[in-house]
Amino acid sequence: MENILIIEDDQRLAQMVSDYLHQFGFNVAHALNAQTGFGMLKSSESTQLVVLDLMLPDMDGLEVCRQIRQMPSHHAKLPILMLTAKGDPMDRVVGLEIGADDYLSKPFEPRELLARIRAILRRQTAPIKASEHVQKQSILTFGRLEIDRDARNVNVGGRVCELTSYQFDLLLVLAERAGRVLTRDQIMEAVRGRELEAFDRSIDVHMGRIRAAIEDDLKSPKRILTVRGVGYVFAKQQD
Repeated sequence: MENILIIEDDQRLAQMVSDYLHQFGFNVAHALNAQTGFGMLKSSESTQLVVLDLMLPDMDGLEVCRQIRQMPSHHAKLPILMLTAKGDPMDRVVGLEIGADDYLSKPFEPRELLARIRAILRRQTAPIKASEHVQKQSILTFGRLEIDRDARNVNVGGRVCELTSYQFDLLLVLAERAGRVLTRDQIMEAVRGRELEAFDRSIDVHMGRIRAAIEDDLKSPKRILTVRGVGYVFAKQQD
């Protein structure tokens, strides 16, 4: 049974979500505010995913996300699904930039929340299927860049690169298909198992975060290249 922590100040909504997810075998804990949520995270190592509201009474959800990403041990890598009632797409973009794995706008259908939670947790436990010609070794090496499939770690010249679980999967999709130009739709479908939503900018935001982690010079990226009007390509030959 997977353990989920919901940090949401709307008691009624949280109870509805908890009851719904419980029907599908999830164990759900609930915190009404950020400080309670931090306490519950620190006192337990069993949480596997955080559903985080953007607007909390004691702290902005974006700051909560930022602080979770700075926590020690496995908490820093916990998948975070952010809930937002705001219509401004920039709220979602900022959330993704500081480490959220996915977002869902209120009001939402419980079935969509369930589908997104399952997709995130599936990425945590199951390797992405590679094409027939993809290398099968545990560690992919491209110059100074190493991607460890099993440990789900990335380093450049021995320097550990901090990526969320979702960003690791995006990088792995590109690296396994090095030299091949992939559209945004192809990348998102490979990772999420669904087509890119209209006007969804999250792929570009995540690519920016991945580049910030693995590139030596953001102004002149050498590992992940943008093919204008098409998508992205991971360079086969790297320093």
